[in-house]
Amino acid sequence: MTKLKWGMIGGGEGSQIGPAHRLGALADGRFAFTAGALDHRPDVGRDYAQRLGISADRAYGDWEEMLAGEKDRDDRIDLVTVATPNATHFEITKSFLEAGFNVLCEKPMTMTVEEGEEIVKIAEKSGKICAVNYCYSAYPMVRQARAMVRAGEIGKVRLVVTSFSHGHHGDATDADNPRVRWRYDPEMAGVSGQFADCGIHALHMASFICDDEVQRLSADFASTIPSRVLEDDAMVNFRMEGGTVGRLWTSSVAIGRQHGFDIQVFGETGGLRWASEQPNQLIYTPVGGRTQIIEKGEGGLHEDAQRLSRVAIAHPEGFPLAVANIYCDLADAISGADRDGLPNAADGVRSMAAVHTAVASAKDGGTWMDARPPMFR
Repeated sequence: MTKLKWGMIGGGEGSQIGPAHRLGALADGRFAFTAGALDHRPDVGRDYAQRLGISADRAYGDWEEMLAGEKDRDDRIDLVTVATPNATHFEITKSFLEAGFNVLCEKPMTMTVEEGEEIVKIAEKSGKICAVNYCYSAYPMVRQARAMVRAGEIGKVRLVVTSFSHGHHGDATDADNPRVRWRYDPEMAGVSGQFADCGIHALHMASFICDDEVQRLSADFASTIPSRVLEDDAMVNFRMEGGTVGRLWTSSVAIGRQHGFDIQVFGETGGLRWASEQPNQLIYTPVGGRTQIIEKGEGGLHEDAQRLSRVAIAHPEGFPLAVANIYCDLADAISGADRDGLPNAADGVRSMAAVHTAVASAKDGGTWMDARPPMFR
């Protein structure tokens, strides 16, 4: 099997997300790491790329140099990952899509709804893939949950409750730490802090498992550490197009919670629960029956859960291999397969619309508002 050629922008030495992408992209032998512009400091980025095995002529100083260098090559990259600061995502993604490249963009895909809608249109016009790294949706047991909902195994979904809350920004004495401070600075993070950072993962997961889209929402934001301009805690109530009721809590000051991403889906005939800290297990309770633990790797799972499990039952695969599952789906999609579990530009713009709507609702005392981007109303 010929490997697809992969390039990366951002994710340099010492970054939080860069190693997960490199491990994920290379885990299954579907991609070769061919090109990179890995750091905002050109010489540092070139040096690190070459230490990772990229040839000197494809170790670029910045994304514009990389675009110019790759677009006319006969052996140009098949996929580029954008893992740069949030405010740069739109320009880079737009430029590479317009040049005919497939793109995987870190979330948030854009900073505004208008930018997001433009990316959707450009991706449709170009015929290229624009995926967004909502990688938690690629855990095998999350795919199992979605398949069970689609198969009607818990009946019509009535209620979904999800949270993504941790306490790692709960120390007020650490509020000026640059690695923390930027997340609550509108000039760097945009209009929202915690909800845009973690909450949209939970919101996307609700839509993904329920196979439905958020229609309206009401939000309450709080900055519990007074020096923060943007929220560090948020509660969002929402309604989905199919009638499902949704509840979402996200916080960065919940001291004692570590990763804290979990979801419960309650249907007419059963309920499901998944938590990222125990990702191998999906808890299933049929109405009037006993609670069951469905394990990753066991027999009888739905096809999507089986396909994306690599190691034997009871062995954890973890976050890097969830990212790897995104790359597996991307490799299949680039090769022409239909992978409808792959988060795309439409998911990206829906998330950004929800962020801006939640900000507006919180400022207006929790007023219920239409959370859909204009192009999907």
